[in-house]
Amino acid sequence: MNVKPLISVIMPFLNTQKYIQESIESVLAQHYTNWELLLIDDGSTDGSTEIAKQYAQQYPEKIHYLEHEDHQNRGASASRNVGLRNSKGSCIAFLDGDDIWLPFNLSLLVGHLNSHPEAAMVYGPTQWWYSWTDNSDDMAHDYVCDLGLQANILYKPPALFIPYFLKQSAITPCTCSLLIRREVVEAIGGFEESFRYVYTDQAFYAKVALKSAIFVISECGAKYRQHPNSSCAVVEKTGKAFAARSKFLHWVEKYLSEQKVEEPQIWQALEKALWPYNHPFQNKLITYVQDGVSQIKMLVKSIVRKTLPVEIRNWLRVQWQEKG
Repeated sequence: MNVKPLISVIMPFLNTQKYIQESIESVLAQHYTNWELLLIDDGSTDGSTEIAKQYAQQYPEKIHYLEHEDHQNRGASASRNVGLRNSKGSCIAFLDGDDIWLPFNLSLLVGHLNSHPEAAMVYGPTQWWYSWTDNSDDMAHDYVCDLGLQANILYKPPALFIPYFLKQSAITPCTCSLLIRREVVEAIGGFEESFRYVYTDQAFYAKVALKSAIFVISECGAKYRQHPNSSCAVVEKTGKAFAARSKFLHWVEKYLSEQKVEEPQIWQALEKALWPYNHPFQNKLITYVQDGVSQIKMLVKSIVRKTLPVEIRNWLRVQWQEKG
């Protein structure tokens, strides 16, 4: 790969008038300058369409405005695929129209990808960004996510598949924090358009992680804006998270079958992950019983603290610890 490859930055957006200018400016501020930015309008009805068009007119050699036929709303996956089909770069980066990059982000990711030619993709942690509101209460909530696995290591396939998608013991990459080789994206067929707003990225990463090596870095170069109108927030508020997770896991089951994956560990982990969704009544019953047991334990502890002398409480604690 060239030392300074052209990077195609894919930015889908839908009604992000409040944020998109800051997102675009964060691309313009990159220290790494060999990039093109494709702005894909997913049927916006606010001022974000005009903002995007103005930037494309101002920087015609660098920034390009795209939309679906008849200005349709087709979802994030379809929008990213439009960007991919119209891109020219040998490497692909993603940035949603409400997130931002720190100025060194592309330089950081390109450097690591150049240093690890065997890696199909590199990614790092992301800052969960609450302080964009400038509200003092929100500033205290900012944090950089713990990836849940060791950084600065090349993970060969399918090492990350189970911890990412089945056990959820590791955090899947944020789209704003990765760089991937174009030939890999083309080989897996891009994004799954049946996922419109949530699990768009997980389905994409599942296809990558199943067959490609991924290098994980420790540096954070992106901010993931937290606000109540984001797709994830809306799904949580409307109580659709369970159904969304079920749809994703059943898609994984179908995809693994199509790819003729035979690793027993993957299928065993998938079976365990699917159990609550294939047996929703039993899962609710178990959860109810577990919650009841937890409440009884808390009640007993409260009674013990209020009624028994300190000496007896300490003696009981020692007995329980020895039996444990």
